Amino acid sequence: MKRTSYCGTLRQVQMGTRQTVMGWVQNKRDMGGVIFIDLKDREGTLQVVFNLQNLPAQEFALAEGLRLQSVIAACGPICKRDEETYNEKLQTGTIELRAEHVELLSQARPLPFSLEEGDKVREEKRLQYRYLDLRRPQMLQNLKMRHRVQKCAEQFLDEAGFISIETPMLTKSTPEGARDYLVPSRVHPGSFYALPQSPQIFKQLLMVAGVDRYYQVARCFRDEDLRADRQPEFTQVDMEMSFVDQEDILEHLEKLFRHIFECCMERPLARPFRRLTWQEAMDTYGSDKPDLRFDLPIVDLTDIAAGCGFSVFRRVCDRGGVVRAIRVPGGAAFTRSDIEDLTARALRYGAGGMAWILLREDGEINSILTKYFTKGEMQGILARTGAQNGDFILFCADQLSTVRRCLGGLRLDVAEKMGLRGEGEFQFAFVTDFPQFEYSAAEGRFIAMHHPFTMPYPEDIPYLTSDPGRVRAQAYDVVLNGIELGSGSIRIHREDIQKKMFAALGFTEEQIEQRFGFMVHAFQYGTPPHGGFAFGLDRLVMLLCGASSLREVIAFPKTKDAACPLTQAPGRVDAEQLETLGIALAGEEAPRQGGNAPKRPPLQVDKVAKLACLRFDEQEKAAIKKDLQDVIAFADSLAALDTAGVPPTAHVVPLQNVFREDVAGVQMDRDALLRNAPTRAEGYIAVPRVVE
Repeated sequence: MKRTSYCGTLRQVQMGTRQTVMGWVQNKRDMGGVIFIDLKDREGTLQVVFNLQNLPAQEFALAEGLRLQSVIAACGPICKRDEETYNEKLQTGTIELRAEHVELLSQARPLPFSLEEGDKVREEKRLQYRYLDLRRPQMLQNLKMRHRVQKCAEQFLDEAGFISIETPMLTKSTPEGARDYLVPSRVHPGSFYALPQSPQIFKQLLMVAGVDRYYQVARCFRDEDLRADRQPEFTQVDMEMSFVDQEDILEHLEKLFRHIFECCMERPLARPFRRLTWQEAMDTYGSDKPDLRFDLPIVDLTDIAAGCGFSVFRRVCDRGGVVRAIRVPGGAAFTRSDIEDLTARALRYGAGGMAWILLREDGEINSILTKYFTKGEMQGILARTGAQNGDFILFCADQLSTVRRCLGGLRLDVAEKMGLRGEGEFQFAFVTDFPQFEYSAAEGRFIAMHHPFTMPYPEDIPYLTSDPGRVRAQAYDVVLNGIELGSGSIRIHREDIQKKMFAALGFTEEQIEQRFGFMVHAFQYGTPPHGGFAFGLDRLVMLLCGASSLREVIAFPKTKDAACPLTQAPGRVDAEQLETLGIALAGEEAPRQGGNAPKRPPLQVDKVAKLACLRFDEQEKAAIKKDLQDVIAFADSLAALDTAGVPPTAHVVPLQNVFREDVAGVQMDRDALLRNAPTRAEGYIAVPRVVE
């Protein structure tokens, strides 16, 4: 049989036609002589009726024995259902296929979990059987949305004159930013490729080459700690343009995202996108990726608090800190437990506590702060925050970075508690004028906030080496609902500015040549002014689908520890592969055989000795380490035995009279414990060697 239609595409206009459909058995109802099956494929579900009067007895028996999720082909006429059996939940709910022929294409075993209850299944099991999980309608819809978004973006860029160009996946490691995934080279022993964190270098070289407008749906890799909106491998829609300034790019991006929304969400976006500088975003919302679906701005009260009688606020101001607050309209309805929860969250964000004012509906002020502020100071706080009866004001007093982090987090927590982060609402924003540098205490130097090729504002260039902390970058982010979709910048195209940038970062000539030499050399042969942007396809689709995690919109994602339950990656490789690459694993004499050997931490003999209260010399430590490795290897060999079909055996001794009340006695000190020891050493009993 050849398929003539998808199950979900058939409608009443096809009634009377003979169709062949193929798919998975989703539901089955045996009414005795008549069997109803919901047959599902990529496009939807169709009811197929197997009647003993219309089918050969052998094929009807086949239908009786069908298991759920088996794959079949069915052929017959499309007929109208009886009106009382209409299913309004299905687009095919008024029709059915009355089978005259059925063929079993693949019988399914019992599933490890019910697809109808997939949301209740542990995520690790869903990922282990991802091919089953993807059969669920919501997961399939997510993949379709991803396809539409990518297609719309590519269509827009193509019509705007961009050229799609692939860049290398095996490239040079440039350790500036996140950790690289490294790939050893067999042909060049001891040398490594890096998987690209982004196509940054190559897309700039394409501008030097005169391509003018480039784009790519690029796979990128970063060895970072994972979270809900981060994966070790992810997809970017990457683009670069020549002879443009920042305004040109922002206008282009706004048009791009409008096009995506109109095509994929069938709804317009408010125009224009709101714009904030990095400084404005941090001071007003405590974050460089503010969620603008609600207001709740942060208000600076440092000048009022500096002279108040509240010593906590006054000490912070004297030490150069700040006092800021958020007004929560209607927050007077917060219960004591609500306020305690917010206070606990403030502590987790690094604050020392959370002061607050509650304005009752009758205008009465409920707060410990009334003891320490004059009437005029209190009225100043209420006026500046815009507080009204029934509102709640929460405060944070600390160093600027802590206050931003704390109030930025509490702002989101309050919005979540009050239902202000509405689903289905989308608020874009551009955040611009990022700092060129951020200081790394760990490295003891300034590092690039974006990357070393970001152009500073012309008026800030003189301060690149003399005062790097005040330099602003021509860098910009696109933020949607409090999530950074992507970032970009105008690039440095002048050799003299690039040299100053490297000097500000503390790079030596040797380091510049080693890390970026090929790029610096290319810029000596005529480089146009250029800039670009890249946004995370995974993140955008996650937001449009209303998904809670990137893993819901990626076909085969990794878990939070960058593992794949489906393929068991990452895994061990055999000794021959490692030997070919010239690699030996630290702490092992030879690579362990078997690709699926478990990953274990190194043996800590000193820790074992301490726990056992034993003292070993170096020779004894080496011998014990080898003995422990032999024990572990023996345990691995036992675990690898094929026990399929071997009946389990057990010997259980009945437990009788083995329980007693556990009463804690008086703890003895070390001297009492060692009172009768014939010899002591370092607080332990010294046992002479008696067995060689």
